[in-house]
Amino acid sequence: MKLETLRYDLQLKDTFRISHTARDVQPTLIVVLSEGGYTGYGEAAATSYYGVSVEGMSELIQNLVPKIQENIHRKPEEVWEVLNPYFKGNSFAQCALDIAMHDLHGKRLGKPLYELWGLTLENLPLSNYTIGIDTAQKMVEKVKAFPWPLYKIKLGTEDDLGLVKELRKHTDAVFRVDANGAWTAQQTIQYSYQLKELGVEFIEQPLPADDLEGMKQVYAESVLPIIADESCISEDDVRKCKGYFHGVNVKLTKCGGLTPARRMLQEARELGLKTMVGCMTESTVGLSAIGHLLPMLNYVDMDGGMLIKNDIADGVKVYNEKTHFPDRNGTGALLLR
Repeated sequence: MKLETLRYDLQLKDTFRISHTARDVQPTLIVVLSEGGYTGYGEAAATSYYGVSVEGMSELIQNLVPKIQENIHRKPEEVWEVLNPYFKGNSFAQCALDIAMHDLHGKRLGKPLYELWGLTLENLPLSNYTIGIDTAQKMVEKVKAFPWPLYKIKLGTEDDLGLVKELRKHTDAVFRVDANGAWTAQQTIQYSYQLKELGVEFIEQPLPADDLEGMKQVYAESVLPIIADESCISEDDVRKCKGYFHGVNVKLTKCGGLTPARRMLQEARELGLKTMVGCMTESTVGLSAIGHLLPMLNYVDMDGGMLIKNDIADGVKVYNEKTHFPDRNGTGALLLR
């Protein structure tokens, strides 16, 4: 067995700004796991907001090489459970390894992941394209530069409704809005009426994750569906979202990979919640893993490959208003290096 941890700096086409941070470069960790003539690729993007660095993830995974080698012939889900105690506090690193294990497993068995999971590539949701916070003029320019039928608009400014109204003048696309916890309950309820008229499909994480009382009010009074993001990090959070949100946005890096994400999505569906998976501006290595979950989703945000200049991989790609799957097993990702 051979395991490599590699750092890449993904250059963003535009400054990506949300309510609490901004960046021009996205550092990311790639795990390359080889055994028995097959190689699996995994990824997790670093983020200062969650205190996660490429160096920290790499060190943790490299320290676990003996344990990984002991369990390399097990199924990815079994490896996840065995190693879970060693990853406490770093779900991002666990995600990168878990994706690599799934990719390796699929290649061993000669099948893409969706087939191993009994899924088919029918009626797949299309990814939105994210417009980060900027001046109204620059946000309009971004829309014009990338015509797309579905946009996610990042909000959390002093004139959020004004931004959406201005963008609506320039496109007939469906809008989704994401406040990343920047609003109050009353703001959200009031905004929901006008946002619905402006062609907004849903509101993502309008309140801070700990404002449960506010969310209960929003859930009852908003005329638009509300999707949890920061309020749904781990498996324990899914059930807590029922009665407070209409759906959940599961992030592979935040929950620890494909293994827990699949369980979370299944539980959400059983609870009657809408399902979504979002990305962290990963390369096509991480996005390819998300692609195999599409048959389980109502919505998806896997636009990382469209937001970066220097994608480092081939695999599941979104273009021409469709998701394209390569004729390869596992996740289908192939690192270009």
